[in-house]
Amino acid sequence: MIKTFTQDDLIRHIYKETTLEESSEIEMALLFDEQLADQYEEMLSVVNGLDGALKSPSMKAIDSIVSYSKSYHLHSVD
Repeated sequence: MIKTFTQDDLIRHIYKETTLEESSEIEMALLFDEQLADQYEEMLSVVNGLDGALKSPSMKAIDSIVSYSKSYHLHSVD
């Protein structure tokens, strides 16, 4: 029996949220279904692009925020 895989299945596979059996079935399907393999490669490229786009604030920005917060003399409420 040939199983049809959805985009959700591919995304779960990319993020390693599939069972060993599902992963094995998807890998086998990718070998024989060119359209599925193309779709998988495209999704993998998007995920890798998103992962690479993660940004961190610069130390200057962090220092500015800390300095700004220290400029307020907050009193604790007792």
